Amino acid sequence: MTASTSEINSQRRWSRGKVIMASLFSILLALAVYAFVIEPDRLMVHPAKITLPACPEELRGMRIAAISDIHAGAPHITIAKIRKLVELTNAQQPDLILLPGDFVVQNVIGGSFIEPATLTAELKSLRAGYGVFATLGNHDWWYNAPRVRTAFEEAGIKVLDNQAIKLDQNGKAFWLAGFADEWEGNPNVAETLKQVTDNSPIIAFTHNPDLFPKVSNRVSLTIAGHTHGGQVALPLIGRPMVPSKFNQRYAAGYIIEDGKHLFVTTGVGTSIIPVRFGVIPEIALLTIN
Repeated sequence: MTASTSEINSQRRWSRGKVIMASLFSILLALAVYAFVIEPDRLMVHPAKITLPACPEELRGMRIAAISDIHAGAPHITIAKIRKLVELTNAQQPDLILLPGDFVVQNVIGGSFIEPATLTAELKSLRAGYGVFATLGNHDWWYNAPRVRTAFEEAGIKVLDNQAIKLDQNGKAFWLAGFADEWEGNPNVAETLKQVTDNSPIIAFTHNPDLFPKVSNRVSLTIAGHTHGGQVALPLIGRPMVPSKFNQRYAAGYIIEDGKHLFVTTGVGTSIIPVRFGVIPEIALLTIN
């Protein structure tokens, strides 16, 4: 018995439907593999130019490496990966290295906790003319802030939380101010800046960029992390989830607001969900002009 025309057309539609569904499934699977396996395992140097009006001579040409949100022990953030991070950073020969917090992570799917002292045993190999400095993030506080601080100090990396110090190299001096974490560290911008005793320029760093509106114009540049750039950035939609009361306002990159300058690095690791899509893990390399 010969199939009717309607039966043939129905079979064709069913076949086309199966092909479409199989194609969609393949695309979604490929995107999932990329977002959960490939992109989170990448690491790039993200060069960015910071243009300051009437740039202080002390800061002109300075190269700053900002490495945030390492989250050691998160998926893909192994000791081997941290060693690669150190080698790649040192290869850039930065003048200053800033580590704006969230060094540890707990209870991440597929992760394996790394002790702060194990992490700092690797980070102590970082090299920069003006030195290497850290400030703590909310995850460091949630875990054990004194323990994280001690690990860094014993590795020779100074932790600045509500503290300003003057750095001088070859006659070029500036102040470096580290503000405590906005969520957990009781930051005090005004009191920290009172530690500045002359007119030398100020570079500030902190974990959470939500602190930025409180920073005065006296600070030439503020550097932060925390947001991970939302970990996911979608075409047309943007960043669906940014851990900030300002949503996407301070999510990532170079921001100029009210004459003040902020750079937010999207960081290295992941937290909560081990996914990155459109937000490649980065070492931000800033050049001031």
